[in-house]
Amino acid sequence: MLNTSFAPSSATTTATPASGHAEGVTDEEFRAAMSRLAAGVVLVTAQEPPLDPDDPLAPGGEDVGMTATAFVSVSLDPPLALVSLREGSRMDDLLAEQPLWAVSILSESQRHIAGRFAMKGRISDRLLFEDIPYVRGEVSGAPLVGGALATLELRTEQRVPAGDHTLVVGRVLTARLPSADGGPLTYFKGRYRQLG
Repeated sequence: MLNTSFAPSSATTTATPASGHAEGVTDEEFRAAMSRLAAGVVLVTAQEPPLDPDDPLAPGGEDVGMTATAFVSVSLDPPLALVSLREGSRMDDLLAEQPLWAVSILSESQRHIAGRFAMKGRISDRLLFEDIPYVRGEVSGAPLVGGALATLELRTEQRVPAGDHTLVVGRVLTARLPSADGGPLTYFKGRYRQLG
């Protein structure tokens, strides 16, 4: 039974409802609390559509990649997974028009890949992919990172606005286990970590 007699003290109500936050929760408090939740690290990838799909000589679209820690399975039947994207980010904008995308679940030896695709103000994605071994997904055409613990290709089923992010739910079209070596790359207390 829910106890409705509890009233928070005035010391805990630092944020006002007008700020967009629940009473008592600041950005710093929420960020600190969530940093204690260990998360797996993935590289979300997609291929931009060609500039002119009717012209075979037109340049193809660029590969785009983004490091994410908010990636979870949603359903087994049908197989669905979800990624959370910052609203207005390049990946959010791309997946609003490109329904096919991929995820590479990074191993502990791929910290450099996670860091590279998480940089702010980074160089073009074309250069970021330049020395990373990958294959193209058979369904999505998106890069699937070599040495990843697992790779998935997805088709967007639903986009849900959620605060300053977009939750993108995708149907899993392929799932592969290209590498069984090593443990997962995790993110905990603001840093990439290894299990153990």
